[in-house]
Amino acid sequence: MQSTDLGNKESGKIWHRKPSPATRDGIIVNIIHNTSDYHPKVLRFLNVAFDGTGDCLIAGDHQGNIYVFDLYGNSPPDSWENRHLQAFLSPSALQPQVYFTKELVSWMRGHESSVFSISVHASGKYAITTSSDTAQLWDLDTFQRKRKLNIRQSVGIQKVFFLPLSNTILSCFKDNSIFAWECDTLFCKYQLPAPPESSSILYKVFAVTRDGRILAAGGKSNHLHLWCLEARQLFRIIQMPTKVRAIRHLEFLPDSFDAGSNQPPLPLVKVIEDLPKKKLSSSDLKMKVTSGRVQQPAKPRGSKIQTRILKQDLTGDFESKKNELPDGLNKKRLQILLKGYGEYPTKYRMFIWRSLLQLPENHTAFSSLIDKGTHVTFLNLQKKYPIKSRKLLRVLQRTLSALAHWSVIFSDTPYLPLLAFPFVKLFQNNQLICFEVIATLIINWCQHWFEYFPNPPINILSMIENVLAFHDKELLRHFIDHDITSQLYAWPLLETVFSEVLTREEWLKLFDNIFSNHPSFLLMTVVAYNICSRVPLLNCNLKDDFEFFFHHRNNLDINVVIRQVYHLMETTPTDIHPDSMLNVFVALTKGQYPVFNQYPKFIVDYQTQERERIRNDELDYLRERQTVEDMQAEVDQQRVEDEAWYQKQELLRKAEETRREMLLQEEEKIIQQRQRLAAVKRELQVKEMHLQDAARRRFLKLQQDQQEMELRRLDDEIGRKVYMRDREIAATARDLEMRQLELESQKRLYEKNLTENQAAVAKEMRADADAHRRKVDLEEHMFHKLIEAGETQSQKTQKVIKENLAKAEQACLNTDWQIQSLHKQKCDDLQRNKCYQEVAKLLRENRRKEIEILNAMVEQEAKKWKEAEGKEFCLRSAKKASALSDASRKWFLKQEINAAVEHAENPCHKEEPRFQNEQEDASCLPRTSHLNDSSEMHPSTQISLNRRAVEWDTTEQNLIQKVRNLRQRLTAQARHRCQTPHLLAA
Repeated sequence: MQSTDLGNKESGKIWHRKPSPATRDGIIVNIIHNTSDYHPKVLRFLNVAFDGTGDCLIAGDHQGNIYVFDLYGNSPPDSWENRHLQAFLSPSALQPQVYFTKELVSWMRGHESSVFSISVHASGKYAITTSSDTAQLWDLDTFQRKRKLNIRQSVGIQKVFFLPLSNTILSCFKDNSIFAWECDTLFCKYQLPAPPESSSILYKVFAVTRDGRILAAGGKSNHLHLWCLEARQLFRIIQMPTKVRAIRHLEFLPDSFDAGSNQPPLPLVKVIEDLPKKKLSSSDLKMKVTSGRVQQPAKPRGSKIQTRILKQDLTGDFESKKNELPDGLNKKRLQILLKGYGEYPTKYRMFIWRSLLQLPENHTAFSSLIDKGTHVTFLNLQKKYPIKSRKLLRVLQRTLSALAHWSVIFSDTPYLPLLAFPFVKLFQNNQLICFEVIATLIINWCQHWFEYFPNPPINILSMIENVLAFHDKELLRHFIDHDITSQLYAWPLLETVFSEVLTREEWLKLFDNIFSNHPSFLLMTVVAYNICSRVPLLNCNLKDDFEFFFHHRNNLDINVVIRQVYHLMETTPTDIHPDSMLNVFVALTKGQYPVFNQYPKFIVDYQTQERERIRNDELDYLRERQTVEDMQAEVDQQRVEDEAWYQKQELLRKAEETRREMLLQEEEKIIQQRQRLAAVKRELQVKEMHLQDAARRRFLKLQQDQQEMELRRLDDEIGRKVYMRDREIAATARDLEMRQLELESQKRLYEKNLTENQAAVAKEMRADADAHRRKVDLEEHMFHKLIEAGETQSQKTQKVIKENLAKAEQACLNTDWQIQSLHKQKCDDLQRNKCYQEVAKLLRENRRKEIEILNAMVEQEAKKWKEAEGKEFCLRSAKKASALSDASRKWFLKQEINAAVEHAENPCHKEEPRFQNEQEDASCLPRTSHLNDSSEMHPSTQISLNRRAVEWDTTEQNLIQKVRNLRQRLTAQARHRCQTPHLLAA
């Protein structure tokens, strides 16, 4: 057994090797549908259906995908999906030529619950859709709802469907009630009786034979009920094997297995004669089904049931047989009805036509014609007949192609599209019926049309002209006088079958009569149409007027024309009557269509050969012409290229001259532009120089302003520092005044003893001068050491400051939350420290400058001392002592300033004594004994020294006072700054 998985495929073969029908299990192929996802799963097929021939199968799954399989040709399945509806199918609705379009024709809304059944009428015009609560009847031509079947909620619908080959609707409900309804009036025709209680089952599935006479019903049981719909009774109960618990689907097999349900009805059922007199039990109707043979119903013992078989009556009248039509219709009765009403009912017209024409519905033969594809003659049909509706054009093309494949004559018939178009438009939803109607029309009503092919049927036109000459000689004479032949007044009506001159309703009414009568009725209609139009025709004198008249609609009553046709049929002599020349109606055969060869075959073959030869010659000619055209095109192309090359060269030369002139002009323009540019550039340079000069002046002014601002700031700073220094100097001066008073008292004491010790002093002065010189050198050495010690102390202080800063930074790192709160304070402290460092730097710079001044003063004094060496020794000693005392005072002042700076740099330490060793400082000062040892001075010199001493004392006191004040202020600021972090930390 072969297996085919659809997956997501839309193409592929059903089986890859020819299946063997003699398989043990009887299965040819197993078709499954799995998804191709990461986790594949099986998709269930909800419903499947075969077409009438059993060659095509359509299947739908629960996701809405629909697949069509060609079992006969093993062609790839075609699929499309509809996500809006569940997949449900109907065998009678299966038309592959419609399904393969993959187009949504209409969306019919009206059901509130899901639709689980669709049934289509045999004519293809009506359809019934069934859901659990309602059934609705639809018109497939307009896709509109015609009727709706409503039921009580307590009784659900099981299935509603059409019976084949009839206008009867069968409705089956969930309470096992089965009703038959008339399709047009929805009148209840009958109700089937309830099944016997011994075999009572709930019907779920149903099946009907193609002749619509036997109904099979089954459900959740192993019993199967067969109903005879003609007798309206249960005639057989089939018991399935015991392992069968329920029946899910029923289907009657076609062809040789249907017991004659597709052929004329034969006796299938045993009719019990005493059925009205005796009621049989269910056991009398039962038959068992086993796996091998079918058992006949068991006969009860002790009684003998007489049966007879219904046979067809073969002794009927031949005329009645001729008038008998399929589906129980009678041609005579239909003709009587037609003469009474003038036309057939619109609802039954298609059904009656199919019965009158006795269409065989050869699905297989028609499918074989369709499968041959579009005929080459009708490939460009839309160019000659531009039809707006694509569907109608497609159906017309397929129908004409099928006719051309059926008989080769139709591929060369120019008027075939005109002949077939009205039928194609009428039967566009059922192409099989359309083809068979046209084929039946050609075989019967178009007899002898092709004997003079490719010319019009002269013999047929002659019949029409003879009949017209018999009934209206004046009109015929008028035609002859104006050179109007039957090819003008008869043939246009025949080749278009009156579709150009009649409306749709008139045309349908006319063909009701044509299909119900002898084939000569069509020819008589042409004569009647001319006779009924004799008045306007007699007024026509131009050939164009006649042509227009027979190709357009005219003001003519079709009922009058039809009555005239019946009159002509009755009054026309036999010798000219078309009945004598035309055969009676012949229906298409079942299974295969007859061979149509009623045409001059040699002409058609000759035309085909000529056409083929002409086509080949034309192809050769086209190839040669194409070759010549290609060569000519190459020559022309070469000539064009040469001409273009010469033109290009000429254009290049002219362009070169033009460009040379343009270059000269451009050079002149460039020179002028350069001159203008140079002038503009000079102007720009001048402007740039002015701008630069202005910018430079502005920048210089800005720098000057900044320098002036800096100078003012420095002046302010110097003034502030001078002010502070003046205050310190003033304080120092006051101290010096006190010292001066002491010195004056000592001086008076020294003057008192001067006279006494003048001689001794002069002697000792020389010795003291040498000792004093050594002592000065020692003091200078000590002074330098002290300076170095001060610098070392400053470096240590700076180191301590750095260590303290490192500790402070480490403390800040350890206390991140304090950093955030003290960050701004720290920045301020750093800024203040920077300012203090700048002040310290300035003080150091001032100290350095003071030292330089002191050194300069010492040098100046040394020079003066050298100049005064020749003078009195006492004066020199006094000057030297005064200079030393001044240096000592300056050194003392510098020490005070250094102490204040160090205190400012390290404000957190406790205030140390201002003088580490006052004794050492005092030792650096000149002793009073030195003055006592000095010799007697000159009076002017003494006055000058006194004045200088007073000035130095005053200056010293002022400086000392200023230094003290500076130290106090810096100490207070340092204490305040040291206390602030501790307060914040607390």
